[in-house]
Amino acid sequence: MAVTTRTPWAFALCWLTVVFEGYDIVALGAAIPRLLDSRHAGITALDATFIATISLVGVGIGAAAIGPITDRFGRRLPLMLCVLVFSVFTLIFPVMPNTGLLALVRFLAGLGLGGCMPVAVTMMQESARENGKAHSSTMTMTGYHAGAVAASLLAIVFGAHWGWLFTVGGVLGLVLLPVMWAKLPETSTVVSEQHPRVRPADVLRQPYLRTTLGLWVAAFMGLLLVYGLNTWLPQLMRGAGYSVSNSLLTLFVLNVGAIIGLLVGGRIADRRGVKGTTMFWFGAAAVLLLLLSIRIQNEVLLNAVVLVTGVFVFCAQVLVYGFVGYLYPRRIVGTGMGLTSGVGRIGAIVGPWFTGLLVAGGVAYPGGFYLFAVAAILGVAAVAIIPKPRTTAPADEDEPRAARTA
Repeated sequence: MAVTTRTPWAFALCWLTVVFEGYDIVALGAAIPRLLDSRHAGITALDATFIATISLVGVGIGAAAIGPITDRFGRRLPLMLCVLVFSVFTLIFPVMPNTGLLALVRFLAGLGLGGCMPVAVTMMQESARENGKAHSSTMTMTGYHAGAVAASLLAIVFGAHWGWLFTVGGVLGLVLLPVMWAKLPETSTVVSEQHPRVRPADVLRQPYLRTTLGLWVAAFMGLLLVYGLNTWLPQLMRGAGYSVSNSLLTLFVLNVGAIIGLLVGGRIADRRGVKGTTMFWFGAAAVLLLLLSIRIQNEVLLNAVVLVTGVFVFCAQVLVYGFVGYLYPRRIVGTGMGLTSGVGRIGAIVGPWFTGLLVAGGVAYPGGFYLFAVAAILGVAAVAIIPKPRTTAPADEDEPRAARTA
């Protein structure tokens, strides 16, 4: 039985679970140079690369696996289990004595972390009004950037004591759990024995096949952009001849633009149509990324272009998640969201990896921006094949929410 609840607690707790993802990504990035400097557990640069990659693999598997579980057993308890797994393995990461255990613990923490975001976004969509699902998604994802900012500030405070970054993250997760137990409402219809068990293959059957493939490609391209830019933008700007200080500033400006985009993009999508808005957002990102491939002499103009690029790039990716609540019936929406997020995580791995190859080959500028622009154009094409969603639908139905024609 569904218990769809619109409460401040639902928003606050789902938002906080998304904070963990932004916090974790930046915490690991900030800790790696310290780990290498101190030779903690004998770690090498190759080991650090493997640990960072296996973390993202765990996140992808966790995201893909959690969807059918939440469609079967509800959202609330699986989300709390994900927070517990992430918190425990994050807490013990600094005390692991060798690189093998460091990688294993990061993988297991990633499994928990990967389940947090898709479940939190799904719960927010189910708690939102029927024509407010895109805005609920973008507002929830502002937590990612809040977590990233918090981790970057704490990294400055803790300095060489990098382990405290993970201690704080793990403890905060454990502190949040009893609050979630007491205050987090259930938002899902738990599948009863009268309905067939939800399987991942359900979203690959008609009439959902075109929808699913479009969402997967769009999510892949969106996260390729987000992670590729966040990882390599300073280096790309240095390759263009900008100073080191300017190159680092552009990363900050890009993420400020991301927050602006998330605050406004969801509202526009809900009012004007999520499909057309997402296509426009990806298309605008492509144009702006191509513009960044041209060296801009004026510093103010450069930062303005980077700011607007952040508005479109990050929000385009999140609007893909906003699609999901409109396109699948409630009984499989958790599976749809989890698999979309999980496939997107492959893009989060491929983006930094492929851009790194361009950097190593000495062609990252302007080649990196050309790569990102092509990814954005492919994002437009992927969204174009998705059937146009209806703006309202019954709370639980067997028919798809997507209209049969685009």
